[in-house]
Amino acid sequence: MTARPAPTGTNPPGALRHTLGHLLTPLLMCIGMGLAYLGAFHAPQPHDLHVDIVGSGPTAQVLAQTLHDKGDGALDVSTLADRDAAVSALREQTSFGAYIPGTHPELLVASASSDTSAMAVEKVFTKVAAQQGAPLTVTDVAPVSAGDPTGQGIFFLLVALSIGSYASVAVIGGAGAVLAMRTRALLAVGMSLAVSLVGTLFAGPVFHLADHGLGGLWAMSWLYSAGILLIGVGLHTFLRRWTTLGVMVLFVMLNFTSSGGIYRPELQPGFFAALHSFWNGAGFVEGARSHVYFDGNALGGHLLVLALWLVAGIVLTTLAALTETRRRQPQAPTTSLPPAQTRTQTRQEAQADAEAEMEEAVGV
Repeated sequence: MTARPAPTGTNPPGALRHTLGHLLTPLLMCIGMGLAYLGAFHAPQPHDLHVDIVGSGPTAQVLAQTLHDKGDGALDVSTLADRDAAVSALREQTSFGAYIPGTHPELLVASASSDTSAMAVEKVFTKVAAQQGAPLTVTDVAPVSAGDPTGQGIFFLLVALSIGSYASVAVIGGAGAVLAMRTRALLAVGMSLAVSLVGTLFAGPVFHLADHGLGGLWAMSWLYSAGILLIGVGLHTFLRRWTTLGVMVLFVMLNFTSSGGIYRPELQPGFFAALHSFWNGAGFVEGARSHVYFDGNALGGHLLVLALWLVAGIVLTTLAALTETRRRQPQAPTTSLPPAQTRTQTRQEAQADAEAEMEEAVGV
């Protein structure tokens, strides 16, 4: 018996409730993005921003103590004996500015570490020099490449890699839902390779964000992308149509805001500053900066962060495969449907799940 279509101007039974259920996802995305981005970026203020005063006499000591006291926690000020030591601290990213007092005061910064941090330091010491009645000379000991004048190109590379990765999760989870987990995992690895190669082309010959070290940048891009894809593919087994929202929370809302690509943790609220120490976006951004601009300083730690996220993805996809195997094991029949009708119903349910997942991919 064929079901009759709903009369014109009326809603099919349950259609409105179904639509409202799906509208919950973009509403949660709106709330999450607002909380994450505005919470992380709306009012950057320095806290424990480390700077140095160059000099060993009482003048340098008094100036350092005065700045530390007046900063009320904004600055962490210490003294260094000479200019070479200050340059080394900036190159090792243990300091974000070094002020050399005198009749011709000079401020040393490293804009490649963070342009916004360098600007914050320059703002502070411009006032200090003005109080001494002398113009301030600013010297950048680690400038960014000519193709990345704002120093934020690596962050936008992170955005491109992330979108390519988590959008692929939606496709593999939706269109590829009927494939075996091993096949989906191989697709994830292959897609991460493609995404990382595209990102390396953007960073090198297309936009010249990096003028050397493209091999290492590609390796970090692949580690980063593969971690996202494998985690997302594994999560799909457990979250189903909520997978897109889940990966957006992990790899957009919490990831972009804590990466340090716009503001380093010294200019952010404590929550995002804490995430910076172990989140994968921060591992990529800081690792890329270290590799391209700072001769690999502290690179091992950033690579470890990326590798651990990849390991988490491998573990999650393995658990997902075991879970799916257990779900497919024969169970006691609960209906008297013929086998052929049961198989048809299973295929229809799988198709419905796939369509729901693809609908949620609108968040991409």
